[in-house]
Amino acid sequence: MPALARLCALARDAATLRSVHALLNWDQETYMPPAGAPARAEQQALIASLEHERRTSPELGDLIAACEADASIPADSPWAALVREMRRDYDLAVKLPASLVAEIAKTASESTEAWKAAKPRSDFDAFAPWLTRMIGLARQKAACYGHAPLGEPYDALLNEYEPGMTARQVEAIFTPLRARLSDLVARIAASPKPPSDAPLRVKIEPDRQHKFGLFVLESMGFDLKAGRLDTTTHPFCEGLAPGDTRLTTRYRESSFADALYGTLHEMGHGLYEQGLPKSGSLRTPDGETIPLAGTPLASAISLGIHESQSRLWENFVGRGRPFWEWALPHAKKFLGPALEPYAPDHLYKAANIVRPSFIRVEADEATYNLHIMLRFEIERALLRGSLEAKDVPATWNRLFKESFGLDVPDHARGCMQDIHWAFGLIGYFPTYTLGNLYAAQFWEALRAASPNLDEHLRTGNFAPLKSWLNTHIHAPGRRYRAGDLCQRVTGKPLSADPLLRHLEGKLGPIYQL
Repeated sequence: MPALARLCALARDAATLRSVHALLNWDQETYMPPAGAPARAEQQALIASLEHERRTSPELGDLIAACEADASIPADSPWAALVREMRRDYDLAVKLPASLVAEIAKTASESTEAWKAAKPRSDFDAFAPWLTRMIGLARQKAACYGHAPLGEPYDALLNEYEPGMTARQVEAIFTPLRARLSDLVARIAASPKPPSDAPLRVKIEPDRQHKFGLFVLESMGFDLKAGRLDTTTHPFCEGLAPGDTRLTTRYRESSFADALYGTLHEMGHGLYEQGLPKSGSLRTPDGETIPLAGTPLASAISLGIHESQSRLWENFVGRGRPFWEWALPHAKKFLGPALEPYAPDHLYKAANIVRPSFIRVEADEATYNLHIMLRFEIERALLRGSLEAKDVPATWNRLFKESFGLDVPDHARGCMQDIHWAFGLIGYFPTYTLGNLYAAQFWEALRAASPNLDEHLRTGNFAPLKSWLNTHIHAPGRRYRAGDLCQRVTGKPLSADPLLRHLEGKLGPIYQL
């Protein structure tokens, strides 16, 4: 199958350029000196242009067509899925002019630096021109992609991150979920006996937190010989290439749990990246062995599925009682005497406190999705043109007050807290809530298949959990679409019910509801 082999070789070339682009991003967010920003923007633009050139080459299109016409490729085979996903990626890429791709990459790099400078000062006026430019570029991109007659511009960008999902589908999921979550949060707020957060307010030096984080990573199966953990302003995970997965976190002396749960979150992404078959290969029907690196079969299905892995480890594992029964003795060793007065149940209850707060990445499980819904509403309006960038703060503050009952004190804790819009990631936010829903549904299937799961977790045996995820979620790569994978793994379509069962089942006893 020479066409298939050549197609995969071209995919690997494009993926190599993508990994260089990602490495430039990672360096900009970690170690790049501020004075390097102008040159970095030029580098980003050039690499993005080269990658786009590879992803839109006429040869690639011809090879995809040849493989689609090849009757020897079984319709239900991994190779057919690879060709299907290559067609999807190609058809999207050729709709974007090379000049627009380069401009987005350059402007995003510049915008990110402007955000970094303006956020600590809570200076929205300084950042507003950049947000206006990024929203304008996002609208241009959406127009190039196009959308169905009954759709809207937001659909075109959402489809980049969650293939096949539309804004109306997201709205249909979010509307009833918002009502149920708001009711749960209200009942919790009325509880007369909230747990104490004292165990989370002890002061721990960042160096101790870092060493404990590394211990947890290794214990849970993250391969530090094929990855690393660094610090940044806004934590993220980057799967650069086979054998190279980068995690970042941030530390506050007064809140060690922020770094712990942030590290667990990014580790979940990292375990997914390390679990994808990037170093694997498959035999074609005529017996040829082709490496999978750089192809859709070795890449993530969607950001919703990716997020399900981070949220599963952060919340379903890390905020569970079995986790703290295992972790607390080790935490006392690494973090020092400040935790000595506390038992596992103290940490378990403190880690599950529900309290409306300003910062999304520090939000509890019950209120987190309300943060996402607010962002979805704002960026959907930005794409439609019914909201302009300059009006974002007032809209944000009004919606936040409606959802959380809190007055936003400043822009840094309001509309400037996330890096996403500065970087042009419009349409990304809904995947966080989709990830929570997938995580809950996968967790129920996992627990049904592993009745001894709690015992494994409380004794620090994370291998059975990781193995189940590797087999059922990671190994298929993009062979199945997200909804299809959910159906295959759980036997049911995606639903909000498992997440509500999880939250009510855990928080009810803690708050004596």
